[in-house]
Amino acid sequence: MALKDLPTDAQPREKLLARGPQALADAELLALLLRTGIQGKSVLRMADELLAPPPLGFGGLAGLLHMTAADLARIKGLGPAKRAELVAVLELARRVLTQQLRERPLFNAPQQIKDYLQLQLAGRPHEVFAVVFLDSQHRLIALEELFRGSLAQAHIYPREVVVRALAHHAAAVVLAHNHPSGNAEPSRADELLTQQLKAALALVDVRVLDHVIVAPGQALSLAERGLL
Repeated sequence: MALKDLPTDAQPREKLLARGPQALADAELLALLLRTGIQGKSVLRMADELLAPPPLGFGGLAGLLHMTAADLARIKGLGPAKRAELVAVLELARRVLTQQLRERPLFNAPQQIKDYLQLQLAGRPHEVFAVVFLDSQHRLIALEELFRGSLAQAHIYPREVVVRALAHHAAAVVLAHNHPSGNAEPSRADELLTQQLKAALALVDVRVLDHVIVAPGQALSLAERGLL
């Protein structure tokens, strides 16, 4: 069943135009992008299934939109056009936040850096350690993923982080990594790694402003916890 075949008051598009996008559930917003379902499955049911927890679905919008076009190709009913639209939505969100972070100091928008890092890292199936490099006014220069896999302290090389900070002429950084388990609480190893990198970067006069741990649907700041 296509969206146009639903009763008028149940059509997500009409609901959005009448009441605003905030009135729509996640599945309804997704259904607007998908537009049509497949034989024997309505578009809203298809959207619900895509958003279901793993292994049946992708675990919500964050999980779905962090999939690549190749990942989405395995889903029956997601043709090239639909896959391209879903991937494009996430990329547009990333670029909007990137532009905003480049135009204003980080301290003016602490929630934006969390949102930005969630879009970049939260849906990854493996651990990723990244560094946000900032200029002297704490505006975004670049985000780089430096390490993947198990992020035990011994697997992160402070020298590499220092080298990249110098290459970007960064005045400050925000450290970030994800917890694919879904729990954003910092471990003792996370705290020790933060202190190790803070000391190494201080030798070249680069400040560590924060270490953000992201998981699907949440982001935790070590600075806000007083652990920096």
